[in-house]
Amino acid sequence: MRKIQIIAVCMTAFIVSACAAKKSAIANDSTTTTVTASNTGEAKQALRFVQRVSDNALYQKNVVATKMTFNLKAGSKDITLPASLHMRKDDVIRLQVFIPLLGSEIGRLELTKDYVLIIDRIHKQYIKADYNQIDFLREKGLSFYSLQSLFWNQLFLPGEQKVSESLLKQYNADISTTANLVPVDFRQGAMSFVWSADKTTALIENADITYVSSKHGTTKLSWNYSDFQSFGSKKYPNHQVIDIETTATKEKKVFQLVFDLSGVTADSNWETRTTVSDKYKEVSAEEVMEMLIDK
Repeated sequence: MRKIQIIAVCMTAFIVSACAAKKSAIANDSTTTTVTASNTGEAKQALRFVQRVSDNALYQKNVVATKMTFNLKAGSKDITLPASLHMRKDDVIRLQVFIPLLGSEIGRLELTKDYVLIIDRIHKQYIKADYNQIDFLREKGLSFYSLQSLFWNQLFLPGEQKVSESLLKQYNADISTTANLVPVDFRQGAMSFVWSADKTTALIENADITYVSSKHGTTKLSWNYSDFQSFGSKKYPNHQVIDIETTATKEKKVFQLVFDLSGVTADSNWETRTTVSDKYKEVSAEEVMEMLIDK
């Protein structure tokens, strides 16, 4: 596969693997594990820690990194390209990759509240679909807001646009751990979510999502955050590593995406929607998934 095909396949795999699972969790098992804070001192301390983790969320409406390095590992492929990231809270996440030195865009991933768009500039083709339009997206019950929380280094709950203070008691925080990272977890049906937050700063350093299905196999996503830099009154991780492992395909697939950001700003002067040229050919996400399965 050529570079852009590999990127398209892995971006599609990333979307599938994120499986932030409002519908799939409900469809597989409507039981939700909820931890209700009691009056014990430990329960109160655990809830206070979860509150600190939640309070680390950014205030900014926009997160923009125009100087960024994107690395992709997929099988024997190891590709590093210049890239940019533009995000507007509750609206859009856009990742663009470019030809080194020349600066011409070769690929774009755009996630909005309403659709997923993947553009292949080299072959003049694109995927655009409603979240409920494609079988694997519908089955996974992918939520834009859950994906957004992963990009923004925040907690989330499946099916919720935001985690209000009243919902924080649904998490369990193991503050008795002797490790430097405190696990904050939540389970819903076939899905398990674990965020590991620094005991001192309450910053999320890792998010693990696991989906286990007798029909679709096991999919694991691990999102690691580091190099936290001041961004307004909060901190944002400029180094992010996303590891994806899935047995939902014919054979086990492993991918890794690495984002190295620099010069992150809150710039708001950019267009939030991409218009695709009528010279581009639309292809289906199922075609891309077939490439993933067959390779």
